[in-house]
Amino acid sequence: MKFFKFILSITGLLVASTGMAQDKVLNIYSARHYPTDEVMYSEFTKSSGIKINRVDADDAGILARLKAEGSASPADVILLVDAARLWRAEVDGLFLPVKSAKLEEAIPANLRAKPADNGGTAWFGLSTRARVIVYDKLKFSETDVDSYEKLADAKFKSSLCIRSGSHPYNLSLFGAMIEHLGPQKTEAWLKGLVDNMARSPKGGDTDQIKGVASGECGVALTNTYYLARLMRSSKPEDRAVTEKIAVVFPNQSSWGTHMNVAGGAVARHAKNTDNAVKFLEYLASPSAQNHFANGNNEWPTAKGVSFDNPALKAMTGGSFKSELIPISAVGMNQIKVQQMLDRVGFK
Repeated sequence: MKFFKFILSITGLLVASTGMAQDKVLNIYSARHYPTDEVMYSEFTKSSGIKINRVDADDAGILARLKAEGSASPADVILLVDAARLWRAEVDGLFLPVKSAKLEEAIPANLRAKPADNGGTAWFGLSTRARVIVYDKLKFSETDVDSYEKLADAKFKSSLCIRSGSHPYNLSLFGAMIEHLGPQKTEAWLKGLVDNMARSPKGGDTDQIKGVASGECGVALTNTYYLARLMRSSKPEDRAVTEKIAVVFPNQSSWGTHMNVAGGAVARHAKNTDNAVKFLEYLASPSAQNHFANGNNEWPTAKGVSFDNPALKAMTGGSFKSELIPISAVGMNQIKVQQMLDRVGFK
């Protein structure tokens, strides 16, 4: 049923792209399934006069469909929510490297693709999420969990809750750990995580947070925007969860906390390239960057953007040190990571 719905959506995009003036339409494939993003789409259309047609799917589904459609794809802009998938799509030639002084000025070099042969850039990071440690504050202290490496310590035997090792959020963190520790130490660390698990990996990041609050787990890994949602929730049961846990931004005394990136690109076979670049430039504007921060609890990537998200500020006290390794390096480590996970039995 989902397949047929997608085909109908694609048909709609094709009709829209042929039935309207080319300078007034933009077709987007998006892995961002956040209701708060609707404000950005509306704001862009209102300011530019360009109508947006959108197909929503997950990262893997979008990349598979782009490959299947080839040059017939109606997609102009691709929005993905993981660094490894952005890198993979770039390597597979699914993006069109573009030149934009506005984007190059706004987005730091480590949060965008390396320059292509034509001098263009294949993709740009538009928001980030920190991968942090939450812990039971009655069982452990901040110094117990102030680095990712410590999660493999024997003191956390039967205490760690974590989602699947093969989930993109974890693959990206583990790929970054290879850059910091090297392959041998990273594999030993992964084996330590497996040894310390309180249960087999299951559920999403919110489930790991709730596992710590319920006492089933002592520590867990989560992306910050999941925790921020609970902190900003008006539901008493969500607030009760946040009162039982504490959060640490790991490795502040070394390389900094791991950041995953959500980003955008122009599709390889885009029919509305100029509109696609305009849209990406809009997403790097202060207005859109504030929507990412205040609407979906993500950190802006554009330089000099300020925001006022009470949950994000409460977590950090105002600022924190983030790692600065290139996203491309994280992506290139994905195959190595998956092989390590298989060897240590991390499912």
